[in-house]
Amino acid sequence: MSIKRLAILDDYQGVALSMGPWDRLKGVEVTVFRDTLTDREALAQRLSPFDAILAMRERTPFPRALIERLPNLRLLVTTAARNRSIDAAACAEKGIVFCGTPSYGDPTVDITWGLIIGLMRDLPRQEAALRKGLWQTSVGWGLEGRTLGVVGLGKLGGRVAKVGQAFGMKVIAWSQNLTEERAAETGATRVDKATLFEQADVVTLHLILSDRSRGIVGAEDLARMKRSAFIVNTSRGPLIDQPALVAALAEGRIAGAGIDVFDIEPLPSGHPLLAAPNTFLTPHLGYVTQQNYRAYYEGCVEAIEGFNAGAPVRVIAP
Repeated sequence: MSIKRLAILDDYQGVALSMGPWDRLKGVEVTVFRDTLTDREALAQRLSPFDAILAMRERTPFPRALIERLPNLRLLVTTAARNRSIDAAACAEKGIVFCGTPSYGDPTVDITWGLIIGLMRDLPRQEAALRKGLWQTSVGWGLEGRTLGVVGLGKLGGRVAKVGQAFGMKVIAWSQNLTEERAAETGATRVDKATLFEQADVVTLHLILSDRSRGIVGAEDLARMKRSAFIVNTSRGPLIDQPALVAALAEGRIAGAGIDVFDIEPLPSGHPLLAAPNTFLTPHLGYVTQQNYRAYYEGCVEAIEGFNAGAPVRVIAP
């Protein structure tokens, strides 16, 4: 039986219908939801009529308890190639086809460097001061000769490291499984964790969130940082102990933080980071580009076409 009803979730910007080739889906009713429901009962009631769902990244998790409340669901598509907030095993057990889409990973590198440069040259405050009629109210740091500490030297971390070298920075790196060979491939020097936090002028995080990496940057690590150093996180919010970060910023024990990802998203009003000093905050923009969205939505159409033809594409196994 072909897919008849598709729910597109968490379309924050209201662009989903204009960025995908939905006209290829003849006979499919497409419904777009722009808000995020966190109440599981309300979410189950909203989604229970649909036989196909497109989840935008990890904005709405799909644990087993939710999947089991969706009796009509036959195809679950996530944007990009993986989604740790969806229980793939539960999908398989219920006979739900779980698919991914194409994506572009590099935009996160762009945001990382936007935050780093913005912090080191004090751009957000300088721009705000200029609009108030002030001129050159602080003195920032240049990148050349500074030390970049990369936590996690995978695909994204490796690209960030190479950009740092292009700026004339010394690059050091650490992760639990980092080898000398991998560090050498990217031109970085492998160091231990304590050394990285002690020596880096900028610490940038590029790890996958897991039980092992959750809270991997804690109060002890932040205490090792120079008072003139910055920390940047464009990976996942819970990699950093949030209360410890807020305390370090409030007490001036680090120079500042550039944060694109948060422990709660969308970030609620009153979140402590919103009031923390010396921060450059962006609303999880690392993957939010025209190229990515168009790839996501075309990939969803391809997933539905493949399902209807009995040949699912980009299936994600448990």
